Order: sequence, then C-alpha cells, then structure tokens
Amino acid sequence: MAFKKVLFQYFTLALCLVFAFCAFEGNARTLEDAPMRERHEQWMAIHGKVYTHSYEKEQKYQTFKENVQRIEAFNHAGNKPYKLGINHFADLTNEEFKAINRFKGHVCSKITRTPTFRYENMTAVPATLDWRQEGAVTPIKDQGQCGCCWAFSAVAATEGITKLSTGKLISLSEQELVDCDTKGVDQGCEGGLMDDAFKFILQNKGLAAEAIYPYEGVDGTCNAKAEGNHATSIKGYEDVPANSESALLKAVANQPVSVAIEASGFEFQFYSGGVFTGSCGTNLDHGVTAVGYGVSDDGTKYWLVKNSWGVKWGDKGYIRMQRDVAAKEGLCGIAMLASYPNA
Repeated sequence: MAFKKVLFQYFTLALCLVFAFCAFEGNARTLEDAPMRERHEQWMAIHGKVYTHSYEKEQKYQTFKENVQRIEAFNHAGNKPYKLGINHFADLTNEEFKAINRFKGHVCSKITRTPTFRYENMTAVPATLDWRQEGAVTPIKDQGQCGCCWAFSAVAATEGITKLSTGKLISLSEQELVDCDTKGVDQGCEGGLMDDAFKFILQNKGLAAEAIYPYEGVDGTCNAKAEGNHATSIKGYEDVPANSESALLKAVANQPVSVAIEASGFEFQFYSGGVFTGSCGTNLDHGVTAVGYGVSDDGTKYWLVKNSWGVKWGDKGYIRMQRDVAAKEGLCGIAMLASYPNA
C-alpha cells in the first residue's frame, strides 16, 4: 500500500513537471512573439485597422508577421538601390493586394490607338524635370479599396494640362468618372482605361472639380447636377507610340502623362524609397501618372511616378522607376500604353 502511495506521488510530481514545462514553453513562445504582436497592435492603431473577429485578427497578424520578416530580410540584404517599408498594405497577402487594382489591361489589344503624336519631332528635352515644381501636380490622393486607378491616372494628367494651359491647378473629380463613365469599358470600382476616361471628359464637355463632386471610394449613382458643373475641359487626347521610352520622354517633357504598369509584385507593394529596379513583367494592372524624370546620385535614370495609394505608400505617395532599360516596353511596361489629354 505504501509503495502504491509513493508511486502515485512520483506520478503526480512527474505530471506537474510536464504541465509546468508545457506552460513554460508556451509562455516562452508568447514572450518571443510579443515584440511582433506589439508591432502589429501599434500598426493597427496607426492605420486605423479594426478586425471583426479574433480569428480574423490572428489570420491578419500571421500575414503581417510574414510580410514584416520578408521586408526586413530584403532591407538587411542591402543589395538593391531601393528599400521596402511596412505600410498600410502590411496585413494583405500579395493575392489580396492584387485585387485592389482593376486596370483593364486585358482589353488593351482590342483598342485602336490614336495615330497622332504631337511631340514626335522634338529634338531636345530638359535633362531632368519635375512637374510638381512647376505647380502642375495636385497632392497625393488615395483610391482606397475601389479599383479605379484608371480614373486617378486620367484625372492627374488632366489636372496637369489644365494648369499648363490656364495657369490654375484644380483638383478634379475621380468620383464623377466612377459614377458617370459607365457606358463603355470603364466600370467604376471594377476597372477601366485612361483613354476611355479621356473620351468621357471630351464627350461630356468637361469634368467637375473634386470640391463639387468629392471622392467616395465606392460605385455610386451619377450626380447630374454636379457632373454639369465643369471646372475644366479638354480638346482631345493622344497616345504615345508604344514601346518607346524615348517617345514617352518627349511627352513627359511637355506634360504629365497617364501610364499603365504592372504593379502587383511584393516589392512594389512595399516600396518605400530609392530607384525601383525590381523584377516585374508587362501584365499591365495599374494606372498611374508620370510627372517627371531625372537621374539619381549613382547615375541611374528614372521616371517620377505619382501613385494613388495615399502618402503612406512609397516615397510619400511617389515612386522613382528605372528609366532607359533594355526592354523596349520599359520597366514594368511603363512605355506600353501611355496617353495624355490635349487642352
């Protein structure tokens, strides 16, 4: 009987030790994970992120953790002329991030490009140019979760030519395009094309100011009263000859230009500064605006590109993309589908 009692005590002690060890291991893992979880909490507070359920939060945390580890590994390697940063897309997988863009690049092959290019015979352009310094670029905007990059790109180019032709920089309405330009290829948050946006502005005889027709970030019903209150108009639009960075340079030397790029890669998702030279293809999925060009301190030529993902992405909303690359399409296809409005 005494032997059984002693045996039971040893068994109980062993069981307690097992539980204690498991608890220690669990606490150790929790403590080891705490800094990253704290970073996630801080990131949530900064970006106003709120999750509906605890399991959603855990899933998003795991994505955040993987992205942060990959970003930090990239920056630690230090073998690229650009850096990545932990921005407001940090809890999105790359597949989720891709769903934000709705540029209808898949229909580009069906489009008839305009035959005229007014800058064809230009023989000299400035060595560097930044249309922001000329007052032809409005502050960075944010399309949010609405896939209307095409509207932001076309509007930025229209804002630029309006400033250059009238001397007035007016923030124009993307929401008007989202709500009212829906009878053709352009379908609001479901995607569109910059050329079709220019067609709408031309046929509509103008575009309203953002102050009159503010951005909502969702598909809405066309506000006819606001739509009729034109802040600017264009006389037409032209396409830059495809697959020619030299032609694109001539165009950007004269005005901000709408361009399409492939922007779905991980490094593009988290770009934060420097001259982007990353690997990307020509599957055009995003519309942006080329607002200048220049040469970096190490001699790398670049395009200065205005994006529509807010100031928390990239270099305060902008990206410098390598210029004059070996591929005729340009880096990420930037020279494939450029166009601009005429005043």
